[in-house]
Amino acid sequence: MSVLDLRTYNPLSILFGTLPLMVLVIGTRDLATPALVCAVALVLILAGARASGRTLARILLGVPAALAVMTCSFGLWTDPARFSGTRPPARFGPFELWPEALENGLATGLRLVAVVLLALVGGLTTTGPDLVRSMVRQLRVPYRIGYAALAAFRFVPRLRHELGVIRSAHRVRGLAGGRGPIGSVRRYGGYAVPLLAGGIRHAERVSLAMESRAFGAHPTRTERHVVPLRVRDAVLVAALWCLTLGVFA
Repeated sequence: MSVLDLRTYNPLSILFGTLPLMVLVIGTRDLATPALVCAVALVLILAGARASGRTLARILLGVPAALAVMTCSFGLWTDPARFSGTRPPARFGPFELWPEALENGLATGLRLVAVVLLALVGGLTTTGPDLVRSMVRQLRVPYRIGYAALAAFRFVPRLRHELGVIRSAHRVRGLAGGRGPIGSVRRYGGYAVPLLAGGIRHAERVSLAMESRAFGAHPTRTERHVVPLRVRDAVLVAALWCLTLGVFA
């Protein structure tokens, strides 16, 4: 078990460890602090997430592209009357990009990227069931709420699978719906009814399975897979909080 592997820690330790850094970076206005937070989040992802090469490549390529788009977008939306105009703007056709506006857009983009990267630290190292189990066990969240929410979240991949099956069935039957915007509307309109019927059937099966297991009949339930809260989790939270203080010092 590697100490750097964040997947071996309790999900709550990662959540509460990164939450103060995520909240504090939102209120920053400079460039250095959110840039440093982005670097810290990237190090945590690269060292502790154990993600696949494709996922890491998407992050490393997508973050600079998203930051460039947000910098230009927020720079265009910024009111130029706020700046003194000591430095001439860069002109791109009918648009003018003031250097101060670009700095403002870069700072805003860095804050958003920092929050997203910190969220990815928990998203890439934890799973939904483990998070629900730890919330029920350590935070004393009622299991009726936790597992009902988890069952609702699991509807998304199920409906995605149902949509793939419906699309394949329509292709086999030659129900393409035509081309262009009108054809797309007809095609997706044909998916709606069978997708709704499949969702209702799946909801009935889930409700019957929960009733057969006496879900909600008792105030507590036993767990086959327990997510413990250990000393190393407390050390991780303390280390992340110290890191937060060091960043904002």
